Amino acid sequence: MKLKGNTIEANFNQPNVQPAPLTGSSATSVAQTPTKSGTFQGSEHHTQGTVRLVTENGKRYLELDRAFKTDNGLDLFVILYRSEKPPTNGIKEKDYVSIGRLQKISGAQRYAIPASVNPAEFGSVVIWCRLFNPTFGFAPFSS
Repeated sequence: MKLKGNTIEANFNQPNVQPAPLTGSSATSVAQTPTKSGTFQGSEHHTQGTVRLVTENGKRYLELDRAFKTDNGLDLFVILYRSEKPPTNGIKEKDYVSIGRLQKISGAQRYAIPASVNPAEFGSVVIWCRLFNPTFGFAPFSS
C-alpha cells in the first residue's frame, strides 16, 4: 500500500500471508478434531460462511469454509475477538489477537493459530479492516 497525495494505492491480489496447507491433499490422512465453530454474519459489510477451530497433530487452525464470502476492502485481517459480538467500529487492541491477513475474500482458507494463543479466551472470529477499524463481519463461537 502506498500513499500518493491524498490517494491510497493498494494491491488486493497479492496477500503477504502464506496459507497453511489444506488437509486431505496428502496420501496420509490426519485426524482433525473440531473444537469450536461459528457462522459468519455481516456487520459493516455482508459476510457469510462458517468457521471451524480444529486441532491437527497438536496444532490449531481456523478454517473458513467454501461458502465464506465478504466484501473487498483495504487491509483486511482475521482476528480472534474476546467477546461473541464485536463492536461495529472501534475495536481496541487489548480485545483481540490477529491471526493473519485475510487470504482472499471468498472460498475455503486456513490459518494457523500461534501456540501462544489460547482460543478458549476468545468468543468470535472477526473479519476486520485494520486501516479504518470497521468490523466487516464476525462469527460467534459455539462449542
